[in-house]
Amino acid sequence: PKMPGQDTAACAYSCCFSQGEKLWDALRISAYVFSTGLLMFTALVNSVSWFMQNITLGNFWQTAWLEFYNHMEGDEWTIFLIGAALVPALAFWGFNGILLVADITGKPTFITRYRIQLGKNDPVDTKKLWKAIYTALVNQFFISFPMLVPMFYIMKSWGNTFSEELPTFQWFLVELSIFTVVEEILFYYTHRLVHHPVLYKYIHKKHHEWTAPIGVVSIYAHPIEHIVSNTLPVMTGPMIMGSHIVSTSAWFSLALVTTSISHCGYHLPFLPSPEFHDFHHLKFNQCYGVLGVLDFLHGTDRVFRQTKAFERHKVLLGLTPLSESIPEPPKKDE
Repeated sequence: PKMPGQDTAACAYSCCFSQGEKLWDALRISAYVFSTGLLMFTALVNSVSWFMQNITLGNFWQTAWLEFYNHMEGDEWTIFLIGAALVPALAFWGFNGILLVADITGKPTFITRYRIQLGKNDPVDTKKLWKAIYTALVNQFFISFPMLVPMFYIMKSWGNTFSEELPTFQWFLVELSIFTVVEEILFYYTHRLVHHPVLYKYIHKKHHEWTAPIGVVSIYAHPIEHIVSNTLPVMTGPMIMGSHIVSTSAWFSLALVTTSISHCGYHLPFLPSPEFHDFHHLKFNQCYGVLGVLDFLHGTDRVFRQTKAFERHKVLLGLTPLSESIPEPPKKDE
């Protein structure tokens, strides 16, 4: 005869075994997907790296760098200023110059069709705009550029920042990944810090005067915020890695253009989606990071994920604006 509870125990054992099998299957599938993805990514990186270095341009970049280095007579300070200050500044103002034409004139209409917050900055308030441009220039010339002085000596101590040999393209991709992770961590937590009620009123509120941002607003901020939240997260990666000045220059330029895209107010074709950070300016307490990874882990994107903006948060691969293909639902009173 069966003992009392024997059927229950057998059922529990069977359920546990079944659960264990499912867990093991899930782990096997996950490991397969991850390893396949890793192999494909590695193959892609190696292929692109080989192609860039051996097929497309050969020794073009290395030769160009040596010519520039010799022209500067190895003057490391001048080289550093050009690479870390002048080139990124030109990238920032060159990109934002195009956006400012659209913001001020509403032309070309091709660009303005892609406005995220429809009806906002149409046209932009010129008084607010000149204030933003003035603050951005002050932050660049009197905060960012002076911060390059200690950075120069830190980088110089590594000994390879001004090497006559450029890093390989593959190593640059590794550095770029590390820079991005470092920036995400530092920006997310310093950004959340300045949203604390004690600090927000005196520091971060200035940046949030623009609920519908434009590109130049990316560095429109209180000086303390510009140091802690805008500049240090971008500078820290190259300082940790002791990166070459060419890598540092490329990273600074990329970071400035990327943050301009995040603030630009237009979801343009083939560019990274700015919906995530635009939503932050609209709602204030969502989407604090750059990549969104830490927002997902901390749950600070839950509201965003329930909106049409989240559905539009992708690279636009066509010419139809996402505000048209994925419109906001009509309001209840309409």
